[in-house]
Amino acid sequence: MRLLLDTHIVLWALAGSPRLPSLAEGLIRDPANDVFVSTATIWEIAIKHALGRGDMPISGVRAAELCAEAGYRELPVSWRHAQAVEGLPTLHADPFDRLLVAQATTEPMRLLSHDAQIARYGEMVIFV
Repeated sequence: MRLLLDTHIVLWALAGSPRLPSLAEGLIRDPANDVFVSTATIWEIAIKHALGRGDMPISGVRAAELCAEAGYRELPVSWRHAQAVEGLPTLHADPFDRLLVAQATTEPMRLLSHDAQIARYGEMVIFV
């Protein structure tokens, strides 16, 4: 299965946080799954870290390094991903999350998230 990780899932996985649900950890560690992190996720981390937000403990540079070390694959943002945002229902206002949903829908892949609002987008989301 092709998995796209939501930002908080990435952060919890990289930190080895106990907040990472066991289902998410199992899916990420399963060698049968290809794990992707969006360029938008690294961008979100970089922006929020630069703003000094306490919920963004690492920089975008460090996050990208750790993702590469963990073997996660980069999913660049394409024009078709950006265009797909337009067709999404307005179930979520966060632009980063909407882009992740559009990427998962377009590729296709499953978006692994702990956000109940994102889960409302349907079966392409694995809510953990």
